[in-house]
Amino acid sequence: MNFSHAKLCAGAVACAVTLAVAPVSADVKIGVIYDYTGPFAAGGSKAAGIGNKIAIDMINEKGGVEGHKIVPIYADAQSKTDVAINEAERLLNDAKVDLIMGVYSSAHCVPMAAKVDAAKKFMWANVCVASAVLKDKNLQYVFRPQVHSDQFGEASCTFIAENAKSKLKKEVKDVKVAIIHEDGPYGVGVAMGNEAKCKELGMQIAHKEGYAATATDLTALVTKLRRAQPDIILHTGYNPDITLFLRQSKEAGLRFDALIGHGAGYGQIDKLIETFKDDVNLFYNVDPVAAQLLDAKTLKPGLGDLTAEMVKRYKAESGAQEVPPHTSMGFNQAWVFLTDVLPRAIKKHGGFDPEALRKAALETDIPEGGTIQGYGVKFFPAGSKMAGQNERSSPVVMQYVKGETKIAWPASLKTIDAVLPLPKGHAYAR
Repeated sequence: MNFSHAKLCAGAVACAVTLAVAPVSADVKIGVIYDYTGPFAAGGSKAAGIGNKIAIDMINEKGGVEGHKIVPIYADAQSKTDVAINEAERLLNDAKVDLIMGVYSSAHCVPMAAKVDAAKKFMWANVCVASAVLKDKNLQYVFRPQVHSDQFGEASCTFIAENAKSKLKKEVKDVKVAIIHEDGPYGVGVAMGNEAKCKELGMQIAHKEGYAATATDLTALVTKLRRAQPDIILHTGYNPDITLFLRQSKEAGLRFDALIGHGAGYGQIDKLIETFKDDVNLFYNVDPVAAQLLDAKTLKPGLGDLTAEMVKRYKAESGAQEVPPHTSMGFNQAWVFLTDVLPRAIKKHGGFDPEALRKAALETDIPEGGTIQGYGVKFFPAGSKMAGQNERSSPVVMQYVKGETKIAWPASLKTIDAVLPLPKGHAYAR
């Protein structure tokens, strides 16, 4: 009960009457923020938004959560940080949503998470990966079941190290990697993870450089890479910048043994094939796994059917044939919130105010194999270096083979023996 309500109650009986007639089945209003337009839309944000919507639709078709209908209010961040922040404030202050969900870009996510937490409102981050969203911030009301960027950087370097001798015919210490990235929180976070892990494993960092995601010319970067002659290029970017880099690299004759992307634009294989055809065949992408690639037998019973329904609805809504990893991210994180956190908040903690949601999230304990993306969910508690982050999240390394997505790492999940280096005749092969 808020303060103004308390003043209106003349006594305990009056209050009891007031509470007795309060609506029991109030709607749960969720402000859902993605980039439905602008360059981030094609980089995975729109696909994630559709996945998120599918989860909400399916829950409402079953009658909502504990008798409460889910009312989503969708907002377009337009691939602009200021718009994203303004939309979050509008949803919380004007639309009076109970929580914020979604957010694709880490450049949006970092300031938004800080603002939402400072206002003691609740935020559930489905897609943004920058470790900087939560690292050393000790946020209380922001939770992210998603993988974080330090893990992206570690995955690609570990994959290279494990395949250096058998595939590249080199000792790990002789492998040269180049780390290039857009210079926002997302790119910087992944690149830091790349550099730390590759160095730890003993690889040579032949070149490391950031650039603006809005860059219109990357020839200087390409020239430096040609001079450095890395075996592997580790790239973190969105969509227009990846397209620019690949086009200018081909024109300049840049060649390498493998290119490993890290989510975002590299997660949208349909878009890359549309532009580059066979030139992107056998490229890699580090991301939380697209759920349909997993063997359903390794997951909790029923999750395979859930994935199949998500895939069917996504294809119907988008018209696409390939279902990108971002669809699973948008869907899976929303599903975890709607089927695990929210019911417990209502039943055990009396509702869905930020405090009830915070308590319920901290009690989440989903084991490995308990979500459609394979990983479990358990959040680091307040006071931890990564408070609010899912400690059980993990990405995979995927390889695109003739338009199909295969899992190349880790060994326990792989569906392909990685093709490394690029074979002779490939547009980028050495």
